[in-house]
This record gives sequence, C-alpha cells and structure tokens, in this order.
Amino acid sequence: MKTIPFLTLSIAFMSLLDHLSVAQSTRKTLTAEGKKVTVYTTAEGTNLKLSVTDNLTFTKAIQPLEVEVCVFVNPQKTFQKIMGFGGALTDASAEVFAKMSEKQQDELMNSYYNKETGIGYTMGRTSIASCDFSSNTYNYIENGDKELKTFTVEHDRQFRIPLIKKAIHYAGGKLPILGSPWSPPAFMKSNNDVLHGGSLLPEFSQSWANYFVKFIQSYEKEGIPIFAVSVQNEPMAVQTWESCKYTSEQERDFLKNYMGPTLAKSGFGDKKIIVWDHNRDLLSERASVIFDDPEASKYAWGIGIHWYETWSGGKEMFDNVRNVHEAYPEKNLWFTEGCIESYNINKLNYWPNAERYGNNIINDLNNGLNAYIDWNILLDEKGGPNHVGNFCFAPVHFNTITKELIYTPIFYYIGHFSKFVRPNAHRISTSASRSSLQTTSFVNEDGSIATIVMNKTNDEIKYKLFVGSNMTEVIIKPHAMQTIVY
Repeated sequence: MKTIPFLTLSIAFMSLLDHLSVAQSTRKTLTAEGKKVTVYTTAEGTNLKLSVTDNLTFTKAIQPLEVEVCVFVNPQKTFQKIMGFGGALTDASAEVFAKMSEKQQDELMNSYYNKETGIGYTMGRTSIASCDFSSNTYNYIENGDKELKTFTVEHDRQFRIPLIKKAIHYAGGKLPILGSPWSPPAFMKSNNDVLHGGSLLPEFSQSWANYFVKFIQSYEKEGIPIFAVSVQNEPMAVQTWESCKYTSEQERDFLKNYMGPTLAKSGFGDKKIIVWDHNRDLLSERASVIFDDPEASKYAWGIGIHWYETWSGGKEMFDNVRNVHEAYPEKNLWFTEGCIESYNINKLNYWPNAERYGNNIINDLNNGLNAYIDWNILLDEKGGPNHVGNFCFAPVHFNTITKELIYTPIFYYIGHFSKFVRPNAHRISTSASRSSLQTTSFVNEDGSIATIVMNKTNDEIKYKLFVGSNMTEVIIKPHAMQTIVY
C-alpha cells in the first residue's frame, strides 16, 4: 500500500476546509432572487470611470436561447485563492512622487491604496538596489566588499523608503512587499558589469545570499516588512540595464545551496521565495527544473511571471500559466511585472493599452494566478525617469512641467479587479457564451461576489448574467470594462 505523506494530507485537509468555507459563504447566492446587483463601468468615449451605471435585481433563471449572449457563474465551483493586487514602488515612482504637492501626494495615495475611495491596492514590489527605473546605477556596498561591511540602504532613504512607508500607511498599515534584484554588484559577476547580463560567479554565491539578508534586515529596520523576495528579475534576459543570467540549473542550485539555507539560518525562513520572475514562454521548463528538485522546491514558495514574451510580435502564452498551475497546484503563481512599452505622451488615453491589461489579467486569473503586481505606480511626462531611456507607460503619470496628475484608462481597468476582488477571495467558475466578452468571477470572504466582464468590440452588447438559479440582464458599452457586485 502506498503511504501518503503527512504534509500532503495536511495540505489536502486545509484545502478542503478552505473550500468548505467558500461553499458556505456562497450558498446564499443560489437563492438570491430579488437581491441587489450593482454594476460599475469604465468605457471609452464616456465619462464613466468605475462609475455605478446600473442597480439591478435577480429573477428566477429560465433556459437561455442560443441566440442570446450570456455569462454563466457557478459559485459552487471554486478555484485558487487570491492574495491581492498592487504595483511597483520604484525609484522612478518615488522621485516623481517627491515633485508633487502634498495635496497631490495625498490624492495619489488614496487613489491607489484606499479601498473605499480608491482602487484598494494590497501589495507592492520594489527593486533590491537599482533597476532601469532608477535615475542612476547604484549598489548597497562599495566595490569589492565581499564581506558586505559597507552595506547601507542610505540611497533609498531619500525617495524610495518614504514612498513605501506612505503606501503602507494609506493601505491601512499592511502592504506585503516583494523585493527583486536586477543584478549583483559588478565584481560578483562574470562580465564585471552591473549592466548587460553576465552571471553570478560561483565564488560569490554565499556573499550574494548574505546580501538578501542584509536587504531584509535594513528595510525592516526602516519599518518596511519584506514579505517575499525573488531570486532574480528576468534571469534569462541580457539587457542594456541591470541584469544577470541564471540557467534553470543555476537558479535551482543557488536557491537550494545558498539563498534558501542562508535566509533560514538568519531567522528569515518565513520569507517567501519566488523563482523565475520572468516571461511566460519558458515558465514550464523553469518550474519543472526547480520544483521537481525536493531540496530546491522546499524553499521555492512560488513562481513569478511577466508578459513580455510578446516582444517579438507573438501572443501571450496563457496556456503555460495553466500548465504550471495544474502541475504544481501547491505553488503560488504571481504576476510580478508588466507594462506598456514604447512610451508616447500622445497615447496616455489610448484605450487598447487598458484592454491589453484587461485581457492579461482575466486570462492569467482564469489560468490559476494568485496575485497581480503591476510595474511602476507613477511615472513622469516622459515615461521615466529611466537611466537607459527604456521609457514606459504607467497607470498614473505626473507632468512635472504642467503639474498635472493624469489617470490613464489602465488605472481604472486594474481597479475593476483590485477594488472588488479582495485578499483571500476565491475564483469561481465563470464562462461566456460568446467570444465577444471576456469574464472572470470571485467570491470574497464576506460572501460578496464580483464578476468582471470586458467588451473589446465596437458594439454595445446586451447579455444575461446567470448566477446559479438566478439571472439578470446587463448592457455593456463598446470598449468597456464592468464589475458586477452582488
């Protein structure tokens, strides 16, 4: 007889309890006839921005006809738990933030982190030392300091640390932060350069692992708890900015022989470690190499994805997300970075940018994603600052010349998820009867359900929303995003 490990039984039992709890909170939805349904809409060519556009009620469902457009929600079929949504608190965002008036800073913080008046971000990401979205390249130690005796985060105290602390305050005192390194110091690398790729020299593996400990200690001393760290941002990319390559085997071995044990021995065994932190294209290979190794896997809490596999003109590889989720359901899948590249100040209100976000978020969530973290929360009128000219779009821009704070459609599209899908929500079964609509649904801990529907077509669409044995009729405008709360 095959013996099932105790840990496996424990995970299965906890998962069962989790789903029983969700089932209890959604059972009342099956008898929701006459209950209130609130529709929030953001639509191109209108003034609708997360605006209440309908207050509907459920009636008893009747068999739909094939000619009707429908969205079907089954609250009894639950899937992965959602940790939250957020954005990156970079040097660039912090430097732009410092140029705003106190009133504008307060507005921005409330817009992002207040769950009542804003879109309720609950997570963040920041770089460990510099990245492309820094005004210059810098490190936390002096060149050649293998012992890390000169380690200091003094650089970050001017702009970045104050921004992160404000974000934590406006988020209600809690904001899980993911720290990601773009590159080890130059002397630790094969190319003796922080930029242009290169790889970690084996003789500096322990020193680099110690660097993570120093970063966590320093930030927590500043009052910024670090929830998770990734091994390396984009470990298969050779960039003109800060970058470092790891093959799957190199990342696996560094994790299990140095980084994992070092964090554990230093009292940081509770910090979550995320591997890969790169595009969906090579996701499956990286996952199998690391997660199939028992020693490495015990340190790898999750795996991070970006969306830039489309750089060569291809399409997003959402199937790879599903494959990894199905193969390793116990591992957390985080979206850790994505943005619209090729910045153009004349396209700040370009609607396809928002629709790219909607398409990516819906598909990643429907394929098993647990958390979503966007790239920079704020950039200037040039799409920076950025020390290598790699300018991008952000959900919000501040024009440092006109002093105007600009909320792009991206901000509102993300808000249709982050404001209504709260931490510890579970995804529930949802499908559309026509490809003209994209949709996903979640049940929150309080029993409320949020169904998100996106219409990328040029036509207004009338559809019937079926939830268990109830239904209501909804109209969605062309090029619009809706969140239906009930």
